[in-house]
Amino acid sequence: MERKIKKYPDRALIIVCAFMIMIGILVLASVSSVLSYESFQNPFFFLWHQIQAGLIPGIILSFLAFKINLTLIRKASFGLFLLNIALLALVLIPGIGVSYGGAARWLDLKLFTFQPSESLKLTFILYFAALMESRFQSAERFFGAIKRGLFKKTPRNLSSKTLFRNSSSLILNLFIFLILFGIIGYFLYSQPDISTLFIISVVGAVIYFTAGSPWWHLVLIMMLGASAFWILIKKVPYGLSRITVFLSQDFDPMGKGYQIKQALIAIGSGGLTGLGLGMSRQKFGFLPEAMSDTIFSVIAEELGFLGGATLVLLFMIFLWRGLEIAKGAPDAFSKLLAIGITSWIIVQAIVNIGSIVKLLPPTGVPLPFISYGGSHLVFELIALGLLLNVSKNRKMV
Repeated sequence: MERKIKKYPDRALIIVCAFMIMIGILVLASVSSVLSYESFQNPFFFLWHQIQAGLIPGIILSFLAFKINLTLIRKASFGLFLLNIALLALVLIPGIGVSYGGAARWLDLKLFTFQPSESLKLTFILYFAALMESRFQSAERFFGAIKRGLFKKTPRNLSSKTLFRNSSSLILNLFIFLILFGIIGYFLYSQPDISTLFIISVVGAVIYFTAGSPWWHLVLIMMLGASAFWILIKKVPYGLSRITVFLSQDFDPMGKGYQIKQALIAIGSGGLTGLGLGMSRQKFGFLPEAMSDTIFSVIAEELGFLGGATLVLLFMIFLWRGLEIAKGAPDAFSKLLAIGITSWIIVQAIVNIGSIVKLLPPTGVPLPFISYGGSHLVFELIALGLLLNVSKNRKMV
């Protein structure tokens, strides 16, 4: 049967993301009002800042990402990645980098602050997808990897010279993979931002093995990764305390364990249907970082279990549509780009929500499309535009 190319974006994905952004704006209007009024005598200060510094520029850049030729993005991916690494280095320079809560993760650009680790998630995906595409030109191999267990067995009729060349290429890919994460790991450890490093590592591994790498690479990388993260956790001041808070129900309830305790109280008090939009009690100074890292607990408090479950369902639909877009992508780069963006959003949502409900150790990553913060929202919307760009050209049988 003849294949046709769709020329319009995935409408279901647009609707899902629009709903998530709307939920984020409504809940932010509620949770930020108290702090906004206390700090600026304006109950809508943080809400308007999110709209002006995050939502509006994000939508504009998302539209541009939707319209741009992906071939140009692929060619520019290495330069964008190098620029992002340079920005990460600038964060460490006093006077340029801005510290908050013991972490130096922001650049002071006078007119606004910018968090390079948020753009790094996207520029890394772009560069790594382009790199893996250059190593594996066959588009069928990428999704044959997903369906049949990540890679095809080598045919017996291949010559020893071909086998050696293929093995050398695989080892080179592994070496490049480890070098990239060594560079990224150094800068994110220096901030420190171990949570972002974890997310990028998982996303990179998904792209790497979707591209057809062998299982022994997976085992080796998991062993090296687990060892590296354990060393980093012990060296970062807050690392071991977060693990202890996760493992112990009553560890330092008025100190390091205070945030997760208050988050669980908020979730529990919401019940099935919630206290009502705008009726959160925890926003009155009880819940730390209520606008950003722990906003899911406010959603559960105000909208209840049904509201929280609806948000989780929206992320599941996002996963489904992202995989469908990747499955029908017209070329290898587009496939890996769609896989990378989809896995980034979903992994970050799992890490954020999992830490709030105490299924994972506490982290400091925002909930995609929901949490307060202009940097992450702008680049998530750009990523959405690129994903929709892939979707408008996907193949339909």
